[in-house]
Amino acid sequence: MTATANYYDTLGVKKDASTDDIKKAFRRLARKHHPDAGGSEEKFKEINEAYEVLSDKEKRAQYDQYGQYFAGGVPPGYGAGGPGGAGPGGVHYQTVNMGDMGDLGDLFGSVFSGGGFGGAARGRRGPQPQRGRDIQVDLELTFDQAFNGSSAQVAVDGLETCATCGGSGAKPGTGPTTCPACGGSGMQAESQGMFGFSRPCPRCGGSGQIIEQPCPTCRGAGSVRRRNPITVNVPAGATDGGKLRFKSKGEPGVNGGPTGDLYVVTHIKHHPFYKRDGADVLLDLPISIAEASLGTQVQVPTPGGSKVKLKIPAGTQPDKVFRIRGKGAPHLKGSGSGDLKVKAHVVVPDKLTDSQREALERFDAEQTKNLRAHIS
Repeated sequence: MTATANYYDTLGVKKDASTDDIKKAFRRLARKHHPDAGGSEEKFKEINEAYEVLSDKEKRAQYDQYGQYFAGGVPPGYGAGGPGGAGPGGVHYQTVNMGDMGDLGDLFGSVFSGGGFGGAARGRRGPQPQRGRDIQVDLELTFDQAFNGSSAQVAVDGLETCATCGGSGAKPGTGPTTCPACGGSGMQAESQGMFGFSRPCPRCGGSGQIIEQPCPTCRGAGSVRRRNPITVNVPAGATDGGKLRFKSKGEPGVNGGPTGDLYVVTHIKHHPFYKRDGADVLLDLPISIAEASLGTQVQVPTPGGSKVKLKIPAGTQPDKVFRIRGKGAPHLKGSGSGDLKVKAHVVVPDKLTDSQREALERFDAEQTKNLRAHIS
């Protein structure tokens, strides 16, 4: 810490803060900035240094009086004598230990496994289980496959347990051995003043084990990458862009960890006349001008293969939608099915016979007169 550093600012407390306030501030900042929790080691040293001084009544009094002379956190007379050396007025300074901080050891024991700083190195034993990676693939379905449900194969590129070594990574007949550098903990502790810091063991990479004779197939990885066909059951009512989850169909875990999941994104191919809107099915029904004007009854095909009668009332306007309940796709969640929505598509002929033309002209003359009557 520089000579101009302010310990009160470092801990974020006021100059008249109580000892309890200082302790609380240190606890909060230590949780946040401890290197084992991903914080900055330099920042943590500053916090530690500020707490050592402000938590001690005599040191704090000296700091309040000689603050401008504190270089690197050491008051006048401290650096020469070292910890325990005499400062101004004969005051002795010593490094704060965990006992001086009451329950702070319990605090960090609950934050970092193993109890206390450096506890991660003591508490961790052997390689830790890791969950396998999830895999996502795309699957194209016909309209009928998505509507009725089906079984399909998907090609999955991913890792699988090596058959040669059974996932150990070691040559058959041999096995991993305990790392001599960390004793199998996977971590190495380093002393840093009043605290200990744990670091992944550089010899074993944090696994706690080393493989002297790697498996010739996976070269020590314990898994190999392959493309495998997997059969999945697509439920009835699958939607375009929907995501289906198949548990434990992803990549295998590491060190006994659980297998990941497989996610299948479904894509529905174009159908000649049906469209999907969630569980509802849309159908454009072509009708003639006469049918729309006079009314009629038609047979409508449903996606399930049956036909239902639909009454078209006289005077039906273009794009009128008729709902046939329960004839849509099955709901993926819950029971029942969506609806079949039939849109009346009035077809205007592009070619007319002479007799049709004459009939329409007579009809138009009468119809136009009625249309304009209210504005003439």
